[in-house]
Amino acid sequence: MKELKVKFFANQLAKIFAIISLILLALTPVFAQEYPTVKAQKGDGIFSILKRNGLSPGEYLNEFIVLNKEKIGKNNAVYAGQTYRLPVVKGTGSPAQKTSKEQVKQASSSGGTSLRNELYGSKYENFKLLDSSLKGAIFYLVSGHGGPDPGAIGHLGNSLLCEDEYAYDVTLRLSRALEERGAKVYMVTVDKNDGIRDDRILKPDKDEVCYPNLTIPRSQTTRLHQRKDAVNKLYLNHKGQFQRLVIIHVDSRSKGENIDVFFYHDKRSNTGKKLAWNLQSTFKEKYDHHQPNRGYHGTVSTRNLYVLKYSYPAAVFIELGNINHGRDQQRFMMENNRQALANWLCDGLIKDYKNNQ
Repeated sequence: MKELKVKFFANQLAKIFAIISLILLALTPVFAQEYPTVKAQKGDGIFSILKRNGLSPGEYLNEFIVLNKEKIGKNNAVYAGQTYRLPVVKGTGSPAQKTSKEQVKQASSSGGTSLRNELYGSKYENFKLLDSSLKGAIFYLVSGHGGPDPGAIGHLGNSLLCEDEYAYDVTLRLSRALEERGAKVYMVTVDKNDGIRDDRILKPDKDEVCYPNLTIPRSQTTRLHQRKDAVNKLYLNHKGQFQRLVIIHVDSRSKGENIDVFFYHDKRSNTGKKLAWNLQSTFKEKYDHHQPNRGYHGTVSTRNLYVLKYSYPAAVFIELGNINHGRDQQRFMMENNRQALANWLCDGLIKDYKNNQ
């Protein structure tokens, strides 16, 4: 009889343990959810972390804050080098980072993520993501004049050197360099046919438009209003993110006046002033390294220019040189020089981005 009672209690305990095991098994996904992690980069905010990992900030912001509340600072700041948990994609139970990791793996095996922009022309439209040094940054690039206005015109024998064509080619090269570093770029002055050109003499045309596809007016005042409005509308769509406006021109002076690249900013904008100085100091460093005996005399100053004054993002106005001076003309005419100008401007913008984080 005693032996039967022992067996009975043993069976009851076994059933109880089985039920408890089933309950714990059912609860395991709730309490042992594995969250993917990500390390915050310099300049990151919650928005940029979520977007980089394929998550909508509007949908996952609060969940991210709850998951990482002990690691988030004042005003929901995140800290570079700190590891944060990412929310799980809703309705899947899968880590949101899975696709991101696969993309990173593919990018590594192919030497960088493949990018394409038809604006750069057939020779240059395909390129690679070199790094993420400008990830999260947004740039608005305006090359001077365009449409019915060629801007300043230089002469070389029987050839015309039109400001709008050379400013546009340098600006287009800059756009590509910025995209190679992970930036979001808006070309505000656009010529869908030209692409990046390696010719010495850039054939002029009048088919440039203003973003997104607006006919450029003949009136200078109307044209400036049009560009300012295009930039400000885009700025409001990206409010809260790092944004800069870069305006590129070629100056026109007497044939005997050789000038270096120089920079203007609006007198009320300390951020614009810092942007201009970051670019100017980069050019000085480049000349000191590549042409140590040349010297560099490019200046930074204020100027009361409409687009500088009334555009929302911090802005810089750049003059690349004198289109009437023989030595400056070589700066524009040689495609290697145009590319060097674009590369140095890109390096200056990277410096500005890092200095503002």
